[in-house]
Amino acid sequence: MTAALEAVELTRSYQLEGVAVEALRGVSLRIGQGEFAAIVGPSGSGKSTLMHLLGCLDRPTSGQLRVNGVEMSGLSDTQLAELRNRTIGFVFQSFHLLARTSALDNVALPLVYRGVGRTERRERARAALEAVGLGHRLDHRPSQMSGGEQQRVAIARALVGEPKVLLADEPTGNLDTHNGAEVMAMLDRLNSGSGVAIVLVTHEQDVAAHARRQIHVRDGRIELDTATAREEDR
Repeated sequence: MTAALEAVELTRSYQLEGVAVEALRGVSLRIGQGEFAAIVGPSGSGKSTLMHLLGCLDRPTSGQLRVNGVEMSGLSDTQLAELRNRTIGFVFQSFHLLARTSALDNVALPLVYRGVGRTERRERARAALEAVGLGHRLDHRPSQMSGGEQQRVAIARALVGEPKVLLADEPTGNLDTHNGAEVMAMLDRLNSGSGVAIVLVTHEQDVAAHARRQIHVRDGRIELDTATAREEDR
């Protein structure tokens, strides 16, 4: 079966004031269809850099990345943007919702870029909000919702385009314990029910524990992959 994400010897280096900084140093991993994995590591470990590469928000310095079987290295910026829009959903710590826009129109936004007609995109946005328990909040703006509700709107927006993979970068970072637990329970249900692959980036072990696979990153390398460890124990 085609992997949702497949990275082979990815590296990423930056120039900071004339000094080369190696953020990633030869990372290889495969995320299967429907898998729920957590990328775990301390600040500066390279986990956010890896997330940006897996989400096609940045390009590697070297190595290969395939998204749903498509090699990204040969794609133009326009083709890369289209691949992101059709294949990957994003959830961020800071929600990134349009402040003066209703929940319904926030969720429908990715479909605007696909050229989906107004009636269809609003119907699909309504269904996505109902799926995350916000069918009663369609016309509310972000300022009229709690942090947990705003993050659920962001999850609905990530899912409205029926992506193959959902990337969640510290999705509970701005939430209290109760709302954070609700969001993680929702991701559990979505992964089990829809089969979308979820890759979660976190530095919190209790959040990572929701994933069935943990990929520990340190100093730009994979230090431990529990999937690999389980295979070696067989």
